[in-house]
Amino acid sequence: MNIFVVILVQPLANGLMLFYRVLGQNLGVAILGFSLFLIFLLRPLTKPYLQSMKKIRELEPEINKLKKKYGKDKMAFSKAQADLYKERKINPAAGCLPYLLQFAVLIALFNVFTSALSPGGDAILKINKLLYPALRFSENQVLNTRFLYLDISRPDTFNIPGIPFGLPGFFLLLATIAQFLSVKITTPYLSAEEKAAKSTKSDTDDMQVTMQKSMTYTLPLMTLIFGLRFPSGLALYWLVFSVVNVWQQVSMSGWGSLTPFAKRLGLLKSETK
Repeated sequence: MNIFVVILVQPLANGLMLFYRVLGQNLGVAILGFSLFLIFLLRPLTKPYLQSMKKIRELEPEINKLKKKYGKDKMAFSKAQADLYKERKINPAAGCLPYLLQFAVLIALFNVFTSALSPGGDAILKINKLLYPALRFSENQVLNTRFLYLDISRPDTFNIPGIPFGLPGFFLLLATIAQFLSVKITTPYLSAEEKAAKSTKSDTDDMQVTMQKSMTYTLPLMTLIFGLRFPSGLALYWLVFSVVNVWQQVSMSGWGSLTPFAKRLGLLKSETK
């Protein structure tokens, strides 16, 4: 086994199978429970990132003033911005490690599902290679990969006669929508930056706005495309991750670019500026 398997894939596989045994030997329930456990295990590490993003959001009016002041002088603006962050004791990179860990976990779970839980009669044999002796299955045991209408080892898709490809199922669509909401909430400055870009004609502003717009649709689209090809267990994990991320962002720094929509739904009181 390589070091990535020993350090990450193997512990995750064992943790998942522990939850599988404790939660009634249902792999779907085990994935939901284990996903929540992993996310809340990393939550203390993500708090600095959320707090930093909240402070940066509060500084947005001052940042926009700096953009107008320095115009196309990118170096002067970057230095002034860095000095402002230093003065207010803000570290924009704070808490990035937990998000990198989340993606590492996703890749490791992908390895678990594709190598050990892929369709076929030798699932027990494959998963046993990753499990510690105390958690290994006996040869005559069967791994229960059914969860509601899903087979966790297969993509969450359904077929309609006459359409040559599978269409996304309920949980995959939920995961895609949750990912879209997560990205929208984590880009609270989009509207302000668009105005700044138009008024200052700065290449930095234009590039930042373009990147944010691109991420808003690219990440959900990637979730959908990957979900159509890979085991639905990954879609379940990503659904839980995105929903919890939305909750964390809303509780720490508000609804971001979804604030007007949240107000219309009565989820947020109107504020007078």
